[in-house]
Amino acid sequence: MTRPIVTLTTDFGLKDPYVAEMKAVLLNISPDVTIVDVSHQVEKFNFRMGAYILATASPYFPKGTIHIAIIDPAVGTKRRALCIETKNAIFLGPDNGVLVLAAKAQGISRVYEITNRKFMLPVISKTFQGRDVFSPAAANLANGIHPSDLGPEVRNLVIPEFAKVVKGRYKIVGEVVHIDDFGNVMTNVGGSELESVNREKPVKLRVGKSGLMADFCKTYAEVEPKKPMVLIGSHGFFEISVNQGNAARTLKVKIGDKVTVYPS
Repeated sequence: MTRPIVTLTTDFGLKDPYVAEMKAVLLNISPDVTIVDVSHQVEKFNFRMGAYILATASPYFPKGTIHIAIIDPAVGTKRRALCIETKNAIFLGPDNGVLVLAAKAQGISRVYEITNRKFMLPVISKTFQGRDVFSPAAANLANGIHPSDLGPEVRNLVIPEFAKVVKGRYKIVGEVVHIDDFGNVMTNVGGSELESVNREKPVKLRVGKSGLMADFCKTYAEVEPKKPMVLIGSHGFFEISVNQGNAARTLKVKIGDKVTVYPS
C-alpha cells in the first residue's frame, strides 16, 4: 500500500518550533505518513504568495495527496477551517483564499467546514490551529476517514481578488501574486487567458505604475541581457522577466500590483 503524503506550506519560517509541532502531531496520529515541505518561507501573512506557491507545486504530487496551507492572519476568529476535496487531492487551510488557486485548478468536488472535535487535538489554541486543527484533520484523512467526517458541506468559498482575472475586449487585467528569488514577476493570468495576444509582436502592458513594451518569448535568453521580456512560465502563468536581471526591482513591482495586458 502506498504511504499517504501530506504537504506543508506555511509562513512560519524555520527559526521557531511551529513546523516541527505540526509534523509531530501528524506522525503521532498517522505514523506512516510521508511529510513534504513545500515552503515555510512564504512572506508573513501573504496568502497571495502562499496561494501561488501551493498552486504551482501541488499538481506534481501523486493523486490523493493531502495539502495543508497555513497563512492565516485571522486565526482564532470566525473565519472557517476548510477541507476542499478535488479530483486529485485534498486541501486543508483557512477560508481566506489561500487554497483557491490550487483547488480550482484541480477541479473542486466538495468543500467541508472542519468542525468535528473528534478529529482535533483535545485542547485547541486560538493562535495555532495549524497544529491543533489542520494537522490532526490531515492525519486522520491519511488514516482513511472521508472528508465529510470532518464537518458539514459548505458552498460559499471566499474567492479573493487575486484569484480573479478580468478579460475585456481591449485588455486583460490580473495581478502580481509572487516574485521569485530571480526577481521574476509572476501573475495570476494563465496562458489560456492570453489567446487573443499576438505573440509574434512586442506586447504592451502595465504592471503597477510602470508601462512597457516587451517581446513575448519562450525562453529567457531570446532577448539581450538586462532587457525585459514576457513569457508563459514553467507553471503556466504569465510572467514578466528581465534576462539576467531583476524585473521586480527594475520595474518597481510588488506583490498585489495590478497587471494589464493589451492584446493589440
